[in-house]
Amino acid sequence: MKKLIILLLLVISGLTFGKTLKLGTSSYPGVEMFNIIKDDLAAQGIELELIEMNDYVTPNLALADGAIDINSFQHIQYLNQFCKDKGLDLVSAGETYVVALGLYSEKYKSVDEIPAKSIIAIPNDPTNAGRALIMLHNAGIIKLEDPSNLLATEFDIVENPKKLKFKLIEAPQLPRVIKDVAACVINGGYAVEAGYIPTEDAILVEDVNKSPYVNIFAVRKGDENREDIKAFVKAYQSDKMKKYVLEKFKGGYIPTW
Repeated sequence: MKKLIILLLLVISGLTFGKTLKLGTSSYPGVEMFNIIKDDLAAQGIELELIEMNDYVTPNLALADGAIDINSFQHIQYLNQFCKDKGLDLVSAGETYVVALGLYSEKYKSVDEIPAKSIIAIPNDPTNAGRALIMLHNAGIIKLEDPSNLLATEFDIVENPKKLKFKLIEAPQLPRVIKDVAACVINGGYAVEAGYIPTEDAILVEDVNKSPYVNIFAVRKGDENREDIKAFVKAYQSDKMKKYVLEKFKGGYIPTW
């Protein structure tokens, strides 16, 4: 109803939507979150079209191909590595939040309870696999040769007292395999979508206040200067959205603007 009223006011004043902005985002929390600012953008003549994309590859390829104008699902480290691997020219148009990465288990209530030689599932993309191993290093569970290497792999582990084994799984599938392994390192968005609260349910959670994994809006290089995209980022980086994020995700998502 509110959107209809705004549309009628625009028509009465001789205005129409000047631009349709296509945003590729995950179904959760993306669609619900961005609906909050749809009317704010409509008042500026910008119609926000939300396109659900539930993997870590399609949103950047669709952006590069021009099928969408902007996406929101990834942290800056992932974007940089993806662009390097695929030869794409995508950049950040603004920050959103840091999502806590956590270790979850349906079998054990603490890290100490996890038996020797257990299987730990971690994300299979290079940046989040490295992020998972760094979190485990910082907790003293393993030791990496160089914990500052954001692309660390199993081969960089120099100490593994419990002789843990690591199974690489596509990030969206991690909550689904949790019962088949001792524990899973799950990206915050997928953890929250599965019903977990990172700060309450994870048996280990990274320190988001020191995290280099800030989520961002990605656009094609040069489009960060488009007026509609700048208006979108400004509408998002508002006190209203900050309040929503903090209340909705109970500390699992930390706004960075």
